[in-house]
Amino acid sequence: MCGIIGIVSTKPVADRLVDGLKRMEYRGYDSAGVCTIQNGKLVRRRAEGKLGNLVTELNGNPAPGNIGIAHTRWATHGAPTAHNAHPHATGEVALVHNGIIENFKPLRDALQAKGRKLESETDTEAVAHMISEEVENGASPEDAVKTVLPQLRGAFALAIAFRQNPDMLIGARLGSPLVVGYGDGEMFLGSDALALAPLTQKIAYLEEGDWVVITRDNAVIYDQENNVVEREVTTSGASAAAIEKGNYRHYMQKEIFEQPTVVAQTLSSYIRQADETVALPQIDFDLSKINRITIVACGTSYYAAMVAKYWFEQFARVPVDLDFASEFRYRNPVLEEGGLALFISQSGETADTLAALRHCKANGQTIGVVVNVPTSSMAREADLLLPTHAGPEIGVASTKAFTCQLAVLAALAAHLAVKKGKMDRAEEQEVVHHLLEAPAALNAALDHDEDIASMAHLIAPARDVLYLGRGPDFPLALEGALKLKEISYIHAEGYASGEMKHGPIALIDEEVPVIVLAPSGPLFEKTVSNMHEVRARGGQVVLISDREGLEEAGEGCIATIEMPKVHPLIAPLVYAVPVQLLAYHVACVKGTDVDQPRNLAKSVTVE
Repeated sequence: MCGIIGIVSTKPVADRLVDGLKRMEYRGYDSAGVCTIQNGKLVRRRAEGKLGNLVTELNGNPAPGNIGIAHTRWATHGAPTAHNAHPHATGEVALVHNGIIENFKPLRDALQAKGRKLESETDTEAVAHMISEEVENGASPEDAVKTVLPQLRGAFALAIAFRQNPDMLIGARLGSPLVVGYGDGEMFLGSDALALAPLTQKIAYLEEGDWVVITRDNAVIYDQENNVVEREVTTSGASAAAIEKGNYRHYMQKEIFEQPTVVAQTLSSYIRQADETVALPQIDFDLSKINRITIVACGTSYYAAMVAKYWFEQFARVPVDLDFASEFRYRNPVLEEGGLALFISQSGETADTLAALRHCKANGQTIGVVVNVPTSSMAREADLLLPTHAGPEIGVASTKAFTCQLAVLAALAAHLAVKKGKMDRAEEQEVVHHLLEAPAALNAALDHDEDIASMAHLIAPARDVLYLGRGPDFPLALEGALKLKEISYIHAEGYASGEMKHGPIALIDEEVPVIVLAPSGPLFEKTVSNMHEVRARGGQVVLISDREGLEEAGEGCIATIEMPKVHPLIAPLVYAVPVQLLAYHVACVKGTDVDQPRNLAKSVTVE
């Protein structure tokens, strides 16, 4: 979703503003812009498309000035054009906005009724005019913001510059994240710590409803009631080097290959190798009293939740309800007393998931959060915080965050089983052994990268691709199809393999590749039986299995992908690798934008 950066300094800011935007490209965007203040004027430069277009614009028309704001926009209201790009400005005020102003239409209508001319189709421009109107009527910047913020409904992070105040910026947040950065003789605003990583490591996270006035030397933070408050200044730990591609062609490729390391890092937080036990962070409630789990997530995180449902019910014998975050509140769910509501998110800021979390909290549920950003909104509102340690994930299509989520969820399921008395000491040790085998198994899976690359041309010409799996491999089929759709733009669907004969088999012909995930084990024979039904109808099968499975069923397939022989517990982590690599290499063959696929954003901060 949109990215914001602002700088108040004693030296030119335009280049650093653009550099900050580059560090937020992973969030997804379709236009960008910068506004500085120079000699009492707002200097604004905007461009649609990639940041290179904005850089070209700035090369021809520089934006001098020691204070400025900048933005990457992911279009909501209005097409992704230059005139809809942020910053939006009047004669007095310029601002950038991440989020959505739900009541923008009546606000816009009221402004136009007063004769104010709005030039864009966006919801954001109305806010710029409202604040400008207050300033034009004599209000101070602080009083103007105080007056306007309560009139806005929706979700927003704002950074606001004032023509007549070239030494200050105002930021505000409600539903969308915003951080304050503390420098030496300069101050910063940013959507996340990564945007500010080269500028400062000292940051403070604004809380819900906060707004802040920053100058070169200071930040004054106000809460929603306009009281001056203190927010903890922490060391972000965000590394500028962490978001470099290194020798890899794409961020997604780099992040796929980081999985053995980051899964090992994640598991080290949840496994005590010395006594072979699974342990969680200190909590102040009794996990053994949990009688039902409600899991809420979106996208790839939802597929991690689907796998976790198998584990929680198999190991701990606790029933699990599972919902897309965007649907959860609207079905008026029954939330039983003593339930654990578990939310899975990469960013911890996803609007649908955050709204669902607050709904569950208001209805007496214990809140658990599996998240990759331990300082995020969801993390701060959790009773049980379960961080993944994937590090920054820049590619829009999630890879290492997914496998780290699976690692955490497997550990949680085992720990819950122990607490519920459903897993004895020997069984816990066995689970620990298998989880500790996961990083090496991921490495073994990555050894087949070249084999997968060499057969990607078999899939690239297809208009439709099907993925099949059973049990915990069914969510992997869904995830594989999602990955292919996201970055290659090939229509793909995942199915439980036993469902093929209930309708989808009508789609099978010699033009439709079918990717079958079938590790040898208790479900192998049934999956292979469904695979033969596909082949009997001309389907072109790619079988992903271990050596034993390929020797038994690989003959007659157009291609096979060998995976290491692993225990069913860690198979979902391992089999994530080939579906990620297959999508990646198909996208490379097709020449699509792997890291920033069209129309997609990394973190969806509007509902």
